[in-house]
Amino acid sequence: MERSVRYYFFVGTFVCSLGLFQGAYAQSEVINNMRAALKAGSSKEFVKNFNAMVELNFEGEKSNYSRSQAELVLKEFFKKYPPTDFQYIHKGASKQGLTYVIGKYTFEDGSFRVWILIKKFGEDYLVDSIDFSRE
Repeated sequence: MERSVRYYFFVGTFVCSLGLFQGAYAQSEVINNMRAALKAGSSKEFVKNFNAMVELNFEGEKSNYSRSQAELVLKEFFKKYPPTDFQYIHKGASKQGLTYVIGKYTFEDGSFRVWILIKKFGEDYLVDSIDFSRE
């Protein structure tokens, strides 16, 4: 009897660990996809990890956009400020389980500090808001 309890405890712990690993992998995948899209200046790739509605903030001008609207807005942003580089500066999580990343978006004449908030929606980790602040 005691052996079967240990077995089920082990299996339960293992299954829970797999779930946590998959969640961390999914978050990491979103973060990596975002970095690649920002480096390339690809609005099409950038919005693939967006929630259905996303808040975009460009130097204090906040608006909510659908994924397709956000793609058009970001296309114009990338056209106006073509990227030369993008690097993450910091990654973290809140006590409420929100993931955020802070990065530096560099273009020919300057840079923006980029703050990205990622939330879990159902089974997916998606971008909920992005803030671009000129440095």
